[in-house]
Formats: sequence, C-alpha cells, structure tokens
Amino acid sequence: MKFVVHEHHATRLHYDFRLEIAGVLKSWAIPKGPSMNPSDKRLAVMVEDHPLEYGEFEGVIPEGHYGAGPVLIWDLGEFEPEDDPETALAKGHLRFNLKGKKLKGIFSLVLMKGRGSGKDWLLIKKQDSFAKEDWRMKEELTPTKKKKLTPRIPPCETS
Repeated sequence: MKFVVHEHHATRLHYDFRLEIAGVLKSWAIPKGPSMNPSDKRLAVMVEDHPLEYGEFEGVIPEGHYGAGPVLIWDLGEFEPEDDPETALAKGHLRFNLKGKKLKGIFSLVLMKGRGSGKDWLLIKKQDSFAKEDWRMKEELTPTKKKKLTPRIPPCETS
C-alpha cells in the first residue's frame, strides 16, 4: 500500500498525510507536518477520503476551488500496517511502518478521545533506528518549484 504527504500552501500552510486504505486515500491535515522526533505529537485532523489518483497530484489549485494554492508532493513511499487498517482506524489506533524518502519507521495514528468531532488524531513517531531527536520540518516549495507548478483542478473535484 502507498502513502503520500502533500505540502499544501492553502490559506495556511499544512501537510496532507494520506494512506492507501480500502481503495481510497484516507487523509489527515497536519498543521505542523509530520515529524521524525518521537517527542513530537502532531495534531492530525481527519478530512474526507480522496481518490487514489490524488496521490500523484501536484499543481496550483485555482482560486475559487476548495484548497486553492500550491500543492506538491513532500514525501511518498510504501505503508505497511501492523493490523487490518480499517479495523484499527475504527478502534482509534493504527500502527504502521513507513518506507518513504523522508519518513521511515514505525508511526501511530491515535484518536484523541473526548474532543467532540472524532476527527482529531495524533501522529506519533515511535522510537526506532530511524528516529531523529533533532529533526526539523523543511518546506519543499521554493520559488523555482512554484514556477514549475501548473494550475490544475484536483481529481477529487473532477470525479
């Protein structure tokens, strides 16, 4: 199964974390982005599922469309859940291994109980050989990369 992280410069910069589960990309918006530091517990707000084609999306979402602004792939790779991911999500705790270019090793998504909406999760890096205590989030959108992005309407709005 695949995973992708989009760097999304919408109204506010955030990172969209997406896991291929049950034929769709289960998606979470992470305001500060994922972290390789096990001390960081990142808020991950579950958003609507996206079609698998969205995993390859890069471009500038035009004004007037949901999420307007530049979107580029920040990381991608393979995702290996420890248990059945649908069951684990329903229980509120999904543990998985990421094999990406930037994100590697064991992570967990844990539902924050008692927060009302049921959409607030924490993305937590587990202590393993890939953990980095001094890890810092780095934006990928440079002026040169931004010039190469073309205006596109995402597949979730065209399907």
